[in-house]
Amino acid sequence: MLEGAPPARVLRRALTGWAFNFSGRLPEPSEEIAAALAWIERKSVPISELEDSDTMRAGLTALTLQLNGKPAAANTIRRKRMVLNNCLRYAIERRQLAANPLQFIDWAPPQTDDEIDWRYVPNPQQARELIAAAQTVGARGRHLAAFFACMYYAGMRPAEVMDLRKRDCTLPESGWGLLLLAGSSPRAGSIWTDDGKSHEERGLKRRARKTTRDVPIPPVLVALLRAHLATYGVGTGGRLFRASEGGVVLTKDYAAVWKAVRTAALTEEQAGTPLADVPYALRHAGVSLWLVSGVDPTEVARRAGHSVAVLYRFTPRCSTGSATRPTT
Repeated sequence: MLEGAPPARVLRRALTGWAFNFSGRLPEPSEEIAAALAWIERKSVPISELEDSDTMRAGLTALTLQLNGKPAAANTIRRKRMVLNNCLRYAIERRQLAANPLQFIDWAPPQTDDEIDWRYVPNPQQARELIAAAQTVGARGRHLAAFFACMYYAGMRPAEVMDLRKRDCTLPESGWGLLLLAGSSPRAGSIWTDDGKSHEERGLKRRARKTTRDVPIPPVLVALLRAHLATYGVGTGGRLFRASEGGVVLTKDYAAVWKAVRTAALTEEQAGTPLADVPYALRHAGVSLWLVSGVDPTEVARRAGHSVAVLYRFTPRCSTGSATRPTT
C-alpha cells in the first residue's frame, strides 16, 4: 500500500460505491469516503500517460494479482483485461486518446481451459441425494429444495430460478411438464440499480428482452413444484421462490443452505473436495445428463440457453460421447 493511502477496505468502498457508480441516487459520502476519493484523484494516472508502454505494462501486471498479492485465476485476468480494453475504447470515443495503447504492448492474457472438471460435478445419484438433503436442513432448506431441483432437472441458472413465476409453469397432475423461461433476476446491489432494488429484472442471458425458451421437465420436478406451490404459494409478482423475509431470493441465502446440504448429503471425504461445491454444479450435472442420455446437442444447447459452440467448449468430452458420467 502506498504511503498515506486510506485503508484498502475504504478505497474499495470509495471506488465501487461512488467513483464507479453513476446511478444518480448516491448519498453524500462520509468524511472517510470523501478523503479516499480525493486521495484517489490525486494519485490517479492521467489518461495521457497510458500511452507510455511502461505505464501500461505496469497496469497489466497489476490486473494479474489478487488483492492479497497472489496470482489471480486465468479467467479473472482475461475478464479484467477485457474491462481495461473497454475503458480505453471509451477514452478514444471521448477523444481522450488517439489510439488504444494495448495494441502496442506485447502482452496476452493467459490461456484458459473452459472445460468443466467432471470429477467435481455430481452424478445423477449424488444430485438426487443433494436435492433430497435440502428437505432435511431446516425450513429454508425445505423451501429451496425445489429451487435446487430446477437447476438440475431443468438446467436453469440461479438467476433464472429466482425469476420463475407460476404463470411460467405447466404442471399436470401426472407426466411431463413444461417451464417457459422468460427472464432472470440477478443481484446487482441496490446502489447500482435504477429503482433502488437489490435485483434487476432482465431478459435471459445474452438474449433479447422478450426472448423466451421452453424446457420440458420430468415428472419428478413437476411433483416437487406442485408440492412447493401447495405449501408456500407464491411471492411478489407470482414468483415461486422468495427470500426468508420476502422479495427475491438472496445469493447468500441459498449459498448458506447449500453449505448445509453438502454436509448432510456427502461423505466427509467428498465434502473435503470441490465436489458440488456450488449449487451451479447441479446445472452442469443436468446438462451432462441430457447429453449422455442421447438428447441432440442442438436441443441441449437450446434448453440450457446458450449456443452449440459454447456447449462444445465447456463439455467437449461429454457432448462427443467420449466420456460418460461417473456413477459413484
